[in-house]
Amino acid sequence: MIVQALNEVQEKHGYIPEAELYVLAQKLRVPVYELHGVATYYPGYRMKPPPKADVRVCGDFPCRLRGSEPLRKLLEEIAAEAPAGTCEVKHVSCLGKCDMAPAISVNDHPMYNMDTNGLANVVKLAIAGEKLPHPHYGHPPKPYRCDPYPDEASQYGAVKALTYALKNPAPASDDDDAVKGLAAMGPVADILAKLKASGLRGMGGAGFPTGTKWEAVKNCVSDRKYIVCNADECEVGTVKDRELMRNCPHLLAEGMILAGLVTGATQGYIYIRHEYHDQIETMNKEIERARGLGLVGENIQGTGLTYNLEVFVSPGGYVQGEESALLEAIEGKRGQPRVKPPFPVFVGLWGKPTVINNVETLSYVPSILVKGPDWFKSQGKNGCFGIKWIGVSGHVNNPGVWEVPMGTTYREAIYDLGKGVTGGRPLKAFAPSGPSGGFLPPSMIDLNMDFKIMSDAGSMLGSGAIVAMSDTVDLLDMALNATRFFRNESCGKCVPCRVGSQKMVDTIASIAAGTGTNKDVDTIHQLAETMNMASICGLGQVVAAPIQSLLKHFPNEIYSRIKS
Repeated sequence: MIVQALNEVQEKHGYIPEAELYVLAQKLRVPVYELHGVATYYPGYRMKPPPKADVRVCGDFPCRLRGSEPLRKLLEEIAAEAPAGTCEVKHVSCLGKCDMAPAISVNDHPMYNMDTNGLANVVKLAIAGEKLPHPHYGHPPKPYRCDPYPDEASQYGAVKALTYALKNPAPASDDDDAVKGLAAMGPVADILAKLKASGLRGMGGAGFPTGTKWEAVKNCVSDRKYIVCNADECEVGTVKDRELMRNCPHLLAEGMILAGLVTGATQGYIYIRHEYHDQIETMNKEIERARGLGLVGENIQGTGLTYNLEVFVSPGGYVQGEESALLEAIEGKRGQPRVKPPFPVFVGLWGKPTVINNVETLSYVPSILVKGPDWFKSQGKNGCFGIKWIGVSGHVNNPGVWEVPMGTTYREAIYDLGKGVTGGRPLKAFAPSGPSGGFLPPSMIDLNMDFKIMSDAGSMLGSGAIVAMSDTVDLLDMALNATRFFRNESCGKCVPCRVGSQKMVDTIASIAAGTGTNKDVDTIHQLAETMNMASICGLGQVVAAPIQSLLKHFPNEIYSRIKS
């Protein structure tokens, strides 16, 4: 694979030397220009030798709320005093450490959960060529309602039960070791029925019914099928999948295996962002453990079925979270979204039927099969059903990741779990799903976390990336920051997004500078409509969400700065 080969070159040299492109081109039998086009597209690759301290400061709004701007200025002062060429400080998009902000990356290793002085000292260590410390995590999320296994020895029970059922069509007795404590798995059709009955939907934000997606791939006639886990998690504020992989890697691996056995796929990929070093290592170890148990590889549990699973490390880029762009990256191309239809369930990876689910969705599958769909539905409250993992960041006293019942309110997330707004300040606004969901006022804090409820409210449940903002915040600055993020992360493939995102940034910046007019508001509405209708993927369709939410809920934040 081109991307994985480029990853190996950069890992070896610290960058991608031009000479290595020629060697790699000959080895892979592809033109040099093709490799160069891929290598220069992704932000994770360097084409020149890096300095001793290659420092990237996250400037997206959760980190901005926690002091990334003064931190960046301090690090720039340190770089200016360092020997020439030894330290470089640049902006970087979200590092997936929003609950431990501010976060920086030093030589591609994220640093977090430190104060400004601690992060500055890390940079000084890098300049001196010394070993960098390993950052510490925050509190682990508890309890794991989604984990049906009390101990390691009992894990993978759903796979064992399914493979037993595939070999033994007749129901097994309760005392059989393979299905001890479980109801015998019926035919694959029964498993799909259980997933449908549970109401499990895609938890990455799209909310598409999981059972329907798996059934579509199962029913496709093809010589090859694939399962892809989207563990890229680059949406600002989204940190939940990171914790699932760190704490419950067996659930993701089992969900991937079950998806393969149910749909007839023979290969699975866990597509994970390159900044998640610990999670990459954890998932690789878990896959090897599953292989040792006979659950990955050839002739799984004596069924004659083959299913291979591996980790695919992303070369970076927010747009890779779009399912078809992710497939392009695995295929060794520039990760730009495809025009749909056809959809990946019919024409996916290398043109074959493909299931794409995120970490959270796949991790729920074992529990649903072991405990039953009614158990999953009963976990909700306030008339909602199911479970949701959320991340709470920004101006809260106790940022972190939690597993909560669907129907939990945003008040509970911010004030009960997050322990309230920092400094005892009033809450001015909150983002229910990072920048994609826009900003909502405190009057909406009692909304329940639910797909339909949030859609009816004109926002979205999304990935559960909740960011709180106190009354000290300039919301127009936050909207501009979020829009710049989308502008920076646009792949540039389609004109509405490439041109429209820059025009949107310019328009908002003009208003923020006090030079805007009422015509600029008209421009925002026109751009939003055009980008929503004509952009190829969801990125272009949500560029206007932050500023539109201000026009709807916080109009004074805009009109107070407009002179005419």
